[in-house]
Amino acid sequence: MSLLLTFCRTAIIKVTPNWYTKLSQLFIALMLIHTIRIFEGFWWSETFYAVSFTLLFAVAADWLLPRSMQALRIGVQLLLALGATAYFADLKKVVLTVPDQENRLGDLFRTLWGYAEQLQPFIWISGALLVVYILFDRWITTRTRLFGFISVNILVLTIADSFTPIWLWDEVAWIVFLGLLWLVANHLHKLASHHPNSWKELTEYPLQLLMPIVIVLSVLMTAGILMPTVSPIIQDPYTMWKESKGETVNVFLGDKGIAAPVDVSSSNTKSGYGRDDSELGGGFDFDYSPVMTITTNHRSYWRGETKTEYTGAGWTVNDESERNRLASVGKDWELPLIEGREKAETMKVDQQVRMANNNIYPVLFGASPITAVHWVDDPDASVLPKSLKWAVNEQELIWSDKPLRRYPQSYAVTSEVTVLDEEGLRNAEAELPDPAETKQYLQLPSSLPGRVRSLAVSLTASAVNDYDKAKLIETYLRQNFIYTNEPDKSRLTGDSKDFVDQFLFELKEGYCDYFSTAMAVMSRSIGLPARWVKGFAPGVLPASEYVPSAGGIPSEAELNPDGAGTYTVRNSDAHSWVEIYFDGYGWIPFEPTAGFTFPYSVTEVQQEALPTPTAAPDTDPVQEEVTESTGGSHPALLWGTVSASVLALIVLVLILLRTPWFRSKYRAYSGNDRIVWETEKLLRLCRRKGYEREEHETLREAIQRWSPSHHRLNKLLREVLDEFERAKYSSVQASSIETDRFILKIKAIKEEL
Repeated sequence: MSLLLTFCRTAIIKVTPNWYTKLSQLFIALMLIHTIRIFEGFWWSETFYAVSFTLLFAVAADWLLPRSMQALRIGVQLLLALGATAYFADLKKVVLTVPDQENRLGDLFRTLWGYAEQLQPFIWISGALLVVYILFDRWITTRTRLFGFISVNILVLTIADSFTPIWLWDEVAWIVFLGLLWLVANHLHKLASHHPNSWKELTEYPLQLLMPIVIVLSVLMTAGILMPTVSPIIQDPYTMWKESKGETVNVFLGDKGIAAPVDVSSSNTKSGYGRDDSELGGGFDFDYSPVMTITTNHRSYWRGETKTEYTGAGWTVNDESERNRLASVGKDWELPLIEGREKAETMKVDQQVRMANNNIYPVLFGASPITAVHWVDDPDASVLPKSLKWAVNEQELIWSDKPLRRYPQSYAVTSEVTVLDEEGLRNAEAELPDPAETKQYLQLPSSLPGRVRSLAVSLTASAVNDYDKAKLIETYLRQNFIYTNEPDKSRLTGDSKDFVDQFLFELKEGYCDYFSTAMAVMSRSIGLPARWVKGFAPGVLPASEYVPSAGGIPSEAELNPDGAGTYTVRNSDAHSWVEIYFDGYGWIPFEPTAGFTFPYSVTEVQQEALPTPTAAPDTDPVQEEVTESTGGSHPALLWGTVSASVLALIVLVLILLRTPWFRSKYRAYSGNDRIVWETEKLLRLCRRKGYEREEHETLREAIQRWSPSHHRLNKLLREVLDEFERAKYSSVQASSIETDRFILKIKAIKEEL
């Protein structure tokens, strides 16, 4: 104990004269590291790491180098920032395909340029934050400015926490904790400067000086982090003012807060898997809270329930057939299927599901159809819970409806999904073996306006088989209607009360429920047995599973994000789609929602190019907005967050983010724009490598001319060319997953070049 006291006393007495300056630099860096969490979901994890280490290295340089050597310190900080960025950017070796023996300097420049290209945009962000750190280090010289810096950080985080789906309460608690430490250090610094004798006496009792500070701040920090979420007792003035004007205030719900009861007719709900589908429509806010993680050998849609009866307003289950055939489920039993799939090739998909919330769902989720359940909660259990039943007709794994029974937290299932055989489907009839069953899936209300069926008939007039009819309807909806989570109800005239009719002829925009219901109803109207299905879109893989290994050209699995992995599924991934029955193939899924792509299992021939029927020429396409699919980022949300943080932090970042070049290059790109941009970058690289494109040549002709010298790249080049032409000339927007997959292909080509 005496040794500890001696150490503390010596440390305090012999502390360097500029100890407060060094602590201030550390506090500035740590606060900036916590505040940049407002960009979570917009920056990659590698960006956060690069920025964090850049700031910490800058602090280390300030501590180790004399303050008088300012130019040297800044130079070292820039080099350290470059090193940290290069490390986390995972630079690939640049190899010149055609070295210039007579111009070694030019080769060196091209090599360095190749490395520099890989540092974008990380280096600009790290450099900007380094400048921010240096500016604040020079600016915070008084207690007033110190208070201002702390307050601005807290304000930015609280605004972002309140009006975005990012959970930032822990960051707020850390900023408060660091701010209190900083204020204590500032007080002690002033005491040592103005009252050196008193300071000297205090250092004789280091534990008595430090222990109260440590205890009080630790208690405050612990209380702040462990503070429970409590719903507000009174409404905040801003919301009261907005509602007094007849406006609504959109908030992000889910795991971020407690939702007060609202009037569904006037306010948006949150995204997620709902139970009541009898009245569809309205808008919703994206809820990014996680639902489950699924480890699987193939990407899929995770199917939940199906509904059969369309009422004109939504979907219900037919009372006569509601789960009228329930089968018991045993460990590893083969689940019965009523459908005959004797003509179909199937593929086994294994899934292990782990829930991330405590919600109770009516079904267990999985790729369709599930054919075996291996375990529920306990892998070693010899039996399955009795509350688990299999609805044969609906292909649903039903969990007990008893409201007090706990929903499984983990389970493992196997599915046998149908491999898409388009040629075979074109030769199959869309009808069930039992005419009564077929009639059930052709049900439509008598109130359905005739123009819905007329539109379906005109769209499919050119098709010679049932499958092409379904594809024509699917393509029409995907290409002619806008995806939005907030449909503009002011477009409704009031002349029609039917949900599908309103969507097709008045709204012309909506989300998955609109698209899928419209396709199901239009398909039924022309005699195709269809049913409405809901569940979840695939979710996302960890970023590391999209990044190729450091060994050079990535493997096929690394280029295929549809493969094995652990997918995180969020409430924002809740989705609905359509299934149509084909004799000999069973229920085949269709994806009519713009911006979404169903991850079919396909044969090798079809994997190269899936033919899509052309929409009827007499349709009047609607201009398509660029909208991210579920779980994607949203420009309004992004700009709101950035504007708040920039306004509060520094003028420098404001100038950077509002520069037109920066905004156009990194923020305003849709999926198609990114594909075109990446292709143009590849062409510039090819030109530097000696692959010139003649003025009279199209891109396809140039690639065909280059192909003989790179046989290994023929397939990749063809795929890149096809996707580029689709992005350049098609109105269909590429999804974020398709864009990421395209970028990986570009990287593979660059590696080979």
